[in-house]
Amino acid sequence: MGGTILRMSPFITDLLAKRGITDAQDIERFLAPNYERDTHDPFFILDMDRAVVRIFAAMQQNERIAVYADFDCDGIPGASILSDFFTKIGYTNFEIYLPHRDREGYGIHRGALETLKKNNVSLIITVDVGTVAVEPIAYATELGIDVIVTDHHEIVGTLPVCVAVLNPKLGEYPFPSLCGAGMAFKLVQALLIEGRKRELENFLAIPLGWEKWLLDLVAIATVADMVPLVGENRALVFWGLKVLRKSPRPGIMALCAELRLVQSNITEDDIGFSIAPRVNAASRMDTPEIALQLLTTTDTHEAEILAEKLEGLNASRKGVVSGIVRSARKRVAELFTDDVRVVVLGDTEWKPALLGLAANSIVQDRGGVVCLWGRDAHGKLKGSCRSDGAISLADLFTHARAAFEECGGHAASGGFSVSHAQVHTLQASLTDALSLCVEGVGASRTKASDATITLGEVGLPMLRDIDQLAPYGMGNPKPIFRIPRTKVSRVKRFGKEKNHTEVVLVSPENGVSRRSFQFFVSPDDFTHAPIEGAEVDVLVTIERDTFRGPYALALRIVDITAGA
Repeated sequence: MGGTILRMSPFITDLLAKRGITDAQDIERFLAPNYERDTHDPFFILDMDRAVVRIFAAMQQNERIAVYADFDCDGIPGASILSDFFTKIGYTNFEIYLPHRDREGYGIHRGALETLKKNNVSLIITVDVGTVAVEPIAYATELGIDVIVTDHHEIVGTLPVCVAVLNPKLGEYPFPSLCGAGMAFKLVQALLIEGRKRELENFLAIPLGWEKWLLDLVAIATVADMVPLVGENRALVFWGLKVLRKSPRPGIMALCAELRLVQSNITEDDIGFSIAPRVNAASRMDTPEIALQLLTTTDTHEAEILAEKLEGLNASRKGVVSGIVRSARKRVAELFTDDVRVVVLGDTEWKPALLGLAANSIVQDRGGVVCLWGRDAHGKLKGSCRSDGAISLADLFTHARAAFEECGGHAASGGFSVSHAQVHTLQASLTDALSLCVEGVGASRTKASDATITLGEVGLPMLRDIDQLAPYGMGNPKPIFRIPRTKVSRVKRFGKEKNHTEVVLVSPENGVSRRSFQFFVSPDDFTHAPIEGAEVDVLVTIERDTFRGPYALALRIVDITAGA
């Protein structure tokens, strides 16, 4: 999987420079990711050799292996990767365990370990969990179960004592920002290398490079988990999208058909806005096994049934989240002034599984840190936090650890549980902790533009240039363009609930017209509400409007300001 350097226009040169990419070698790596060059030896990961030795010993003794994965769109694709691997080599004595989001919650817990022990499991391989699971893994050892952790979360305190903790943030691995499924993929790479080295028949029968067919799952998880799309992740997603566009998985094909996505044209936006929400809807509204089965099934009919079910669950999820967001927005307006940087709200009727999505909506409204809590099936208070980036939630949680029963997560997102007593003081505890946190560069509420262009310049040649910088995501955001002094021709709301906004823009100079839009906003949500006939400045990203044809373009509105 090599790449050829693409033609560079001065326009692209300028955009790369704004990303700090000016060296010729760095430009080539960025514009033409090369799989062999830009991915790293899996044995560079600390303890990988120990993990591989234990897994081969388990397979030689026909031990029962359990893959214990998180229930989100990182853990589920990661579990699918290991499932595909064991199936490919013909090892059948394994199972996948996905905890129920509402009944069991995040992470490894005693009840699950006892269930696995009854199933005669003697080795657990985790996916996207385990780095901080000191006590549960000690209990697994008491039960006589060995554990190999594959995870990517922050290293906080003492590591669990187990066979191996595979985490890119440990040791000297060159790229620390892999997602959970990315780590599962690295483990599979290492196992394939070792199996061939041992000249095992079932490994030698696998074509060299077969594991690259797993990159569709790696790409889905990497985009969904919002890890930085730079370095090794960029190469994995760049090539993973190519695999995804021709993936033979019945589940992928069925989901694309259900969502009216053209599989051969799938982009990272399709993962983020269409595929990942459906995978996540399984655990938020039902059981995560539905999504796992979709990604691993070889039965076309079953795939179609599962895809339809996930779409129904996602539709229900959207309705419930909308209700939570409406309620939360009303309470935020009543209780908090704009200068309050930490917002804590809760309701015992709110479903914890949906609160990350709702918190994200509130963060988009006002910035800062937003923590929402609800009550799970066992009466426990659990919630989710989101940050605009100015404060790391991992840092905030560290300084407010005593306020929670449990907490953890990334810089931008995290989850927690809190006692019924301490929930009343959580706002004050987090506000106090905020003063101890290190301020980051943050996410400015005022969006800066990468370049100023005219409406007449927007076209397929410009889009082809912009596409060279894809895939976009964390660490590589879409370029934002400022189009000054353009006229508003039409403003309308669209969607079933009329909760999206479309603005048709016309150039006063030459009459060129372009459709612009943004989802889940009203015209009043922009800095300057667009009015028909008014002259405005707009900040936009440029993208394909695939629903209107293969060559249709649209401008996605970032903000609208008064014309200068």
